[in-house]
Amino acid sequence: MTSTLKTCALLLGAATVFACAWFGAAPHALAPFASQPPAPADAPPAMAAHFASSDLEDFVHSASITGLPGGDLMAAWFAGTREGAADVQIRAARFDASSGQWSAERVLASRESTQRAVGRHIRKLGNPVISLAPDNRLWLFYVSVSLGGWAGSAVNAMVSDDLGDTWSAPRQLVTSPFLNISTLVRAAPVFHADGSIGLPVYHEFLGKFPEYLHLSAAGEVLGKYRIGKGRDSLQPTVVALDERRAVALLRYAGEEHHRVLASYSEDAGRSWSYPQPVEPSNPNSSLAAVGRPDGSLLVAMNDLEDGRFRLTLYATDANLANWRTLGELDESPNPWGEPIAQDEFPAVVSEKFRASGGKPEQQAQFLERVSARMCSAEGCTFDYEYPYFTRDREGTYHLVYSWNDMFIKHLSFNETWLSERRPHD
Repeated sequence: MTSTLKTCALLLGAATVFACAWFGAAPHALAPFASQPPAPADAPPAMAAHFASSDLEDFVHSASITGLPGGDLMAAWFAGTREGAADVQIRAARFDASSGQWSAERVLASRESTQRAVGRHIRKLGNPVISLAPDNRLWLFYVSVSLGGWAGSAVNAMVSDDLGDTWSAPRQLVTSPFLNISTLVRAAPVFHADGSIGLPVYHEFLGKFPEYLHLSAAGEVLGKYRIGKGRDSLQPTVVALDERRAVALLRYAGEEHHRVLASYSEDAGRSWSYPQPVEPSNPNSSLAAVGRPDGSLLVAMNDLEDGRFRLTLYATDANLANWRTLGELDESPNPWGEPIAQDEFPAVVSEKFRASGGKPEQQAQFLERVSARMCSAEGCTFDYEYPYFTRDREGTYHLVYSWNDMFIKHLSFNETWLSERRPHD
């Protein structure tokens, strides 16, 4: 036997042993979901808009946000010359509740820092998810790829014990017995009463399907459970409905429904119902959901069959039977998403810039940059995508999303502001 054959045989044998151990592991019960924050006391309506990112040069995308004690916030996203570029970094900024301002960006992870920590070649980074656990440990999960495209992804974890001032070195979670590839993260984790973490993830190699990854409070993988199978759903966003029940809303990537898909769990995330289409349209784009104190849900999504030129806020009951729009969070001035004329663009986008909390001293540079990014000879187009929801311990909702891939926009509002919306079926 040649040395190459011996090496292959050893690798195959090791993979077989690992796979047998993986699949033969005893099933374990999942603890109930952690209780949700109590309903807030009456407060005047509040709604605010800011840009969380500050760099005008880079492509920014796939933001996440979490509340911190005292009302501060931390958001994370990826930024670089383009999605998938080798210079993409995981960046973050902190919102100071006392000043009402976002800090300058800082780099939490790069291709080089991840490579040094995990001891393997890293081609590109993506999709950071940041979340504060009930024990006040701040977690950051993000995707890295060593070989091939996004289907070759692994999930990395970092943790901070001082609310984001300092971070551990990243380490890769072992989520698959076969080369540990094709696990991606995008949506907010769900915490269990025993401190363990439910992380919604998805698979993209030889199919597209969502999964529920169960981690210990220390971040060790305890189990992984299919939410769906097949080739047409990904990026689950999971909302706990009570101690045992949860719903997962799924991005639809097929050719039949063009609708949001939904799946239910009755045993704290261990098993899930077959995903079924629900009312809102989905143009194969990421969506976000968060629970409300009355047991209903808020959902932000591109409710279109094609394009991402409108981001809409919905309310729905826990059974997903009654969907009501609460208004457009951002939208193109053209109702069909068609390009607008270049001579109309400066006035339109300047108004959007000011309404989003854009700094006056940046407006001229902003107009120059955004025109180059969003306009062509055919006109100027708008994209609002990749929403991410959280509800902080004071009961305020926070939503971040990609604003034309130039800024990360942050909206915050409370229940009183929501109650003043005029929903319609």
